[in-house]
Amino acid sequence: MEDIIKDLNSSQQEAVMATEGPVMVVAGAGSGKTRVLTYRIAWLLAQGVNPFGILALTFTNKAAREMKERIAHLVGASKAKSIWMGTFHSIFARMLRVEAEKLGFPQNFTIYDTDDSKRVLKNIIKEQNLDDKTYNPGFVLGRISNAKNNLISPIDYNADFEIQNADIHARKPKLGLLYSLYQQRLRKSSAMDFDDLLYNTNVLLRDFPESLYRYQNKFSHILVDEYQDTNYSQYLIVKKLAAKTENVCVVGDDAQSIYAFRGANIANILNFKKDYPDCKTFKLEQNYRSTQTIVEAANSIIIKNKDQIFKKVWTENPLGEKILVYKAASEADEASWIANRVLSLNTENLASFGSFAVLYRTNSQSRSLEEAMRRLNVPYRIFGGISFYQRKEVKDVLAYFRLVINPNDEESLRRIINYPARGIGDTTLAKLEIAATEQSISLWEATLNAPKFGLVISSGILRRIEEFTTTIRGFSALLYKYNAFELGELIISKAGIRKTLLEDDSAEGIHRKESVEELMAGLQAFAEGQNEGATEGPLRTLDEFMQDIALLTDADMTNEDLADTSRVSLMTMHSAKGLEFPYVFLAGMEENLFPSLMALGSRADLEEERRLFYVGLTRAMKQASLTWAESRFRFGQFNYCEPSRFIEEIDPNFVQFHPGNQHQKFKTSTNFRSDDTSPGYGKKPAVSQEMAKVPQIPVESGDDNGYSILTAGQLQIQMKVMHQRFGAGVVAEIEGKGPDAKATIVFETSGKKELMLKYARLKIL
Repeated sequence: MEDIIKDLNSSQQEAVMATEGPVMVVAGAGSGKTRVLTYRIAWLLAQGVNPFGILALTFTNKAAREMKERIAHLVGASKAKSIWMGTFHSIFARMLRVEAEKLGFPQNFTIYDTDDSKRVLKNIIKEQNLDDKTYNPGFVLGRISNAKNNLISPIDYNADFEIQNADIHARKPKLGLLYSLYQQRLRKSSAMDFDDLLYNTNVLLRDFPESLYRYQNKFSHILVDEYQDTNYSQYLIVKKLAAKTENVCVVGDDAQSIYAFRGANIANILNFKKDYPDCKTFKLEQNYRSTQTIVEAANSIIIKNKDQIFKKVWTENPLGEKILVYKAASEADEASWIANRVLSLNTENLASFGSFAVLYRTNSQSRSLEEAMRRLNVPYRIFGGISFYQRKEVKDVLAYFRLVINPNDEESLRRIINYPARGIGDTTLAKLEIAATEQSISLWEATLNAPKFGLVISSGILRRIEEFTTTIRGFSALLYKYNAFELGELIISKAGIRKTLLEDDSAEGIHRKESVEELMAGLQAFAEGQNEGATEGPLRTLDEFMQDIALLTDADMTNEDLADTSRVSLMTMHSAKGLEFPYVFLAGMEENLFPSLMALGSRADLEEERRLFYVGLTRAMKQASLTWAESRFRFGQFNYCEPSRFIEEIDPNFVQFHPGNQHQKFKTSTNFRSDDTSPGYGKKPAVSQEMAKVPQIPVESGDDNGYSILTAGQLQIQMKVMHQRFGAGVVAEIEGKGPDAKATIVFETSGKKELMLKYARLKIL
């Protein structure tokens, strides 16, 4: 049995073999955290622990899949496949499928993604005659998500004086109403959003003691990856499930807790010993990823945080090069230097473009970087745009699949009742919606029984409605008779989707057809057993496939994209967590940008920013470079910038300044030291008098190519526009009025951008 752990170092071996009672493994960056989790499970199995009794919770499907593959290699596939291993959401969705009826849901409930949820809220906001600028669907969804993650129901939300008072002061008094209506709409559609999967699991374990007892007895050992990223809801579930045996092992790094904005609570890992006084703590401090310079530099930064579990990360790797700091004159100069350096290292060191990553604090910083890369013909890939499963043509097909599985899914029904066009327009749909509301039935029931309600609808349209419902019911009858690919092929053929796509031979139409064919290729691979996640059996069905893709995380999609190693990766530092690259550039290292101005109000927020910098720096294996610009164009005006306090916090022994600005002086005053005991550590730097005098640059109203400065009134949601730099795109959102108006535009090649209209040159297509 010792052969299983012979390749681990002594600290890793100790953590693996301590199988009984509560265990916390504090794993420094690059220290083999996933390796320990994997070998710990293999060790349990080798000791005879029932694989069905092991629950392993991760934050990405990719992590779960890789761990299961390694475990299969160590102890055999038959044992590995029986472990309950997956993301929090996928495991709890699996539980809820079994227990759904106790909570008033059918087993075939739909899982809504963020776009689905925003669409539901957008309709509710419109129905309530509320201003969608005040009640932005994304903001409202974030507020609801925060409530659910803290186990606050709509009833509790509306009954809480402090919450209501805060909403009134924020001039958003209807948030509680929108939360209630949103939940009613989800239940009517037999749907749950991502947060409901956690919320409802808590309700199940709270209100149904027999279910809690069954799962407590089922899982003899519980393991949690990235424990520092858990929120209150996840924390409670783990605590309840582990209450009987207390055989719970959590693995994580408090120094990499960077998701407070998503509800992650660093206190969960910091207070683990308080929850389990008898817990054994193991520290993994040997870094296998980075050079000594990078490791020591990162140590010198994170030590300045007060809230942490102390550890001293070290490595046997070579010393490596010092961290290079480049002071740029402007963001354009910064981007140009980065692109040129990538090209130089690619040529001189023969480093592939896939070896490079450029990380930044905000998505808006990518514009100048993209321009510089294009100018030098450096191939790059930007993360954070529209993912494959969010493309319209793909969402249309998936809406058919979802409706076949769950006819009560109102969002899917609305989306496809007239796609492909069958003459059932908005007026008819509105009549069906009114009938559904008046009769207190689902939209599907109203559509199915339209003739019974005396609606004023022509016989021709009634016939088309009947043909549509008959088609969907026919597909539903085949759900468990055909595999996922066979039924998917039948749907896109019989519903007329493929015919519609083939008729459009424009460049856009060809792109849409290729997307759908790519979806079908994925469906075929799933049906043939090439993907993980489906239940065992001879038939992998469409509902299993839909659950798999509904539970894909942003991190999963990022890792899929990284399979292409021929391009430079451009992404935010949050997106980079868990990844590694030989060469890393951290751009925009300036006060008010990084750390963010929003983080300067409290020590806790500033410490999270420092942890984010730590994460960014420790992505580098061979070389790290930091860049900052003396001036940057942000929020419609030029700003003079000062270097980030984080540059100054690095031990100077590990830093070198780029030739040409090696005598750079830090302007950061004592008010900006990381030591929170100094007064005013979070104050905003004063704008210089010279900066205050800089006039705004006048912009011409138009040009010879038809581009002009457009007002908010000239644009509409879903309008197609062309931008001089970013190309063709679709208007997704419009905010503000007059000179403060902004538009969010999703560009085909550049992803989502937020533009100040008074500066953006656009033309309507």
